[in-house]
Amino acid sequence: MDQVEVQEPEKANRPALSGKRVAVLMTDGVEQVEYTGPRSFLEQQGAQVILISPKGVGEAVQGMNHDAKGDTFAVEMNVKDARPADFDALVLPGGEQNPLALRKSAESIAFIRDFYETDKPLAAICHAPWVLIDAGIAESKNLTSWPEIQDDMKKAGAEWVDQEVVIDEKLITSRKPDDIPAFNDALLKAMMISPDMADMGASS
Repeated sequence: MDQVEVQEPEKANRPALSGKRVAVLMTDGVEQVEYTGPRSFLEQQGAQVILISPKGVGEAVQGMNHDAKGDTFAVEMNVKDARPADFDALVLPGGEQNPLALRKSAESIAFIRDFYETDKPLAAICHAPWVLIDAGIAESKNLTSWPEIQDDMKKAGAEWVDQEVVIDEKLITSRKPDDIPAFNDALLKAMMISPDMADMGASS
């Protein structure tokens, strides 16, 4: 007979985010540590992280260390091929040029808007909350961002707060690289209480 006795003992030892998939949406000019910090944290927790971008698969995204060029990172999925249903969370790193470019990408803005509608965690840091304006998400939300864009956020109807991390339901925002530990922690907690959609439909 079919014995389905597996998985009990090892389930306890599985990383917190085992089986979860996280999309990181970004393009050239991304603040490098705001990508590499959350990505390595999420992978340590057992999540699969996919770099999605308006650029093509295999193309290089230029990272920045403030004003200096940093490393490049290969695109793993074009945003046109990304479906919100396939991911358990969305991370938007900052850097000034990266969100400015994403704001001009209709597919990127549509993906962010559609993802937000799924009621799964959406985390944006530094200048990235800019794109929330274009996606129609900022209005009436409690959030934070890089302080220099707070006027833009307020004009869009957001309640801007100067804190290392601000949580409004599934929306998580932070101000700068120094806030990454609090940002990561808030994302982890939000993903652990989010619906287990990945586990329910695990067929891949």
